[in-house]
Amino acid sequence: VQLVESGGGTVQPGGSLRLSCGASGFIFRAYDMKWFRQAPGKGLEWVSFISSGGEISSYADSVKGRFTISRDNAKNTVYLQMNSLKPEDTAVYYCAVGYAGKEYRGQGTQVTVSS
Repeated sequence: VQLVESGGGTVQPGGSLRLSCGASGFIFRAYDMKWFRQAPGKGLEWVSFISSGGEISSYADSVKGRFTISRDNAKNTVYLQMNSLKPEDTAVYYCAVGYAGKEYRGQGTQVTVSS
């Protein structure tokens, strides 16, 4: 299983970013996917979930209405569109999948929201 996140960067408050996560090593279309984040000095926080077919999604209260998760099963990729970013969204963002009884995460991509 390999997950590779990209799309992070530095953005001003109120700005937008779109994160991508490319997946390989498993049948992507058969698995639910998740995004997590870890802010400096804090623990891992669940951000969003999407079902294998994309019909069901859910969000942490802290990002609801601002973030949108989606996936393209033909491209083995899951996305996180982040709008109206706030300084408290600053974190390393990871995509994750539960596979064969274990949760796998990528190396993460840094998102910094600062003026």
